[in-house]
Amino acid sequence: MSVLNNTLKPVRFLENFMSWGMFWLVAAIIGALIFFSDGLNALLVAWQLPEYSHGPLIPVLSALLFLRQLKEFPENHGSVSDRLPGVFVVLLAMTMGTLGILSNIDDIVAYALILWVGGLLLISFGWRTGKYFWPPVLHLVYMLPLPGVLYYKMSAWLQFISSELGVWFLQLMSVPVFLDGNIIDLGVLKLHVAEACSGLRYLFPILSFSYIFAVLYKGPMWHKAVLLISAAPITVLMNSVRIAVAGVIAQRYGVEWLDGFTHFFEGWVIFISCILILFLLAWIMLKLQREKMSLTEALDLETDGLGTQAMRLRLVQPSRALVFSGVFMIAAALSLQAMPERGMTKIERDSFVLFPRQLEDWSQVGRATKLSPGIENVLGADDYHQVNFAVSEGTPLVGLFMAWYDDQSQGGVHSPEICLPGAGWEIAWLERTDISQTMGTDTPFEINRAIIQKGEARMMVYYWFQQKSRKIAWDFEAKWWLMVDGIRTGRTDGALVRLTTIIAPDEEEAQAEARLKSMLDALQEPLPRFIPEG
Repeated sequence: MSVLNNTLKPVRFLENFMSWGMFWLVAAIIGALIFFSDGLNALLVAWQLPEYSHGPLIPVLSALLFLRQLKEFPENHGSVSDRLPGVFVVLLAMTMGTLGILSNIDDIVAYALILWVGGLLLISFGWRTGKYFWPPVLHLVYMLPLPGVLYYKMSAWLQFISSELGVWFLQLMSVPVFLDGNIIDLGVLKLHVAEACSGLRYLFPILSFSYIFAVLYKGPMWHKAVLLISAAPITVLMNSVRIAVAGVIAQRYGVEWLDGFTHFFEGWVIFISCILILFLLAWIMLKLQREKMSLTEALDLETDGLGTQAMRLRLVQPSRALVFSGVFMIAAALSLQAMPERGMTKIERDSFVLFPRQLEDWSQVGRATKLSPGIENVLGADDYHQVNFAVSEGTPLVGLFMAWYDDQSQGGVHSPEICLPGAGWEIAWLERTDISQTMGTDTPFEINRAIIQKGEARMMVYYWFQQKSRKIAWDFEAKWWLMVDGIRTGRTDGALVRLTTIIAPDEEEAQAEARLKSMLDALQEPLPRFIPEG
């Protein structure tokens, strides 16, 4: 008899758990998994990278955070009348997801998925209750890869801060060290900034931890804000310490000791140290406030009853909003599967190998320069060309760099605002301007004009991003038109064009700029063969 009862327990559990509300909830989830599949695939790819390897844990932690918050609200066995805001959020998420699918930008689909989760909670629990579940929904953002433009800008900025601090620590300890752009020169060893700052890969999981820490923390709101904001500075500080320790080891014990140290210190040591500093910061703030509270009391780590809260999902009512969401998601998913595949539009163009060596008065000097394999990999271009031109032998050179991308939906152009400082050049000033009048055209021609310097050497730079016939100065605007073109025509190609020239000590900036303008004029006729505008 006991064997029969044990056998019937799972059946009774399913009978108690399943309801028409749960049926439509599951139907909506299945439809969403199919509809947002491109975004899910993008997440699976991103989670294989070291900086996003924590991603699979985020949905689990968000679910636990949701169940904890659900305990604060009484069970509702009646109907819920305020579901309409959830319907609007679901429709907004589907619109956003559709734009991502049509433009072949999977990250947009992944962002839309989080919005859809929020909408489903509002439909299931109504606005009055569901609006309080924003913390676990917002926490899902930490599982997403950052947009490429934002990621490279942020990581480059944090890397250089970390390197500057690390070098400063070494100098305090009288260790000979020199920072030259993206190179930390220790004499016996040279570290690239990206290599030296690999400890920053733990920034994203630490940000996620600090978010949960702040949500569970029962202290004042400003305490929560400090704990949340401090995660990034703490990570940068700890990585600077790692760089300093590596420099000391290399100087005193030899470079061969660094391999074992690097693997050990880049791992759990940085992560655990950052977490301990967060706890220490919370403890200090609690000690300084008037109403004394222990750290154990301030952190609500109660986990009992989460299974009971999960069973409350069976109380979700089969409302018209939920039925609409389930039917609409399944219909949209089926329609998506029936759509012809939107492949990348292949553009006919000439390879940069065929780029002319003579442009009006300008002649190519030497051969085209190849980038190192590491830089090529970071650039990610399908075709590029780097060469110098001069009017005659012995006259100042103008460097021309062009990079072409067949498909930018999974990455794309990297701004020189990131690459140039990485090579040791500092941007003295930068402005975005429209030079269409000087080019004799009514079509906007936006470029970035910059002066960069490295020690006493100065250089003037022109560069722009090209999306079809558009010359764009702002990288975020280029990403906007990438999405628009992907939706309209299926084209996700694009390019970067950069002109540079040294400003000699005995010449004015206007003379250097005149060279760039002359080269820019000469470039306009052949360029469409290699960077198609149509």
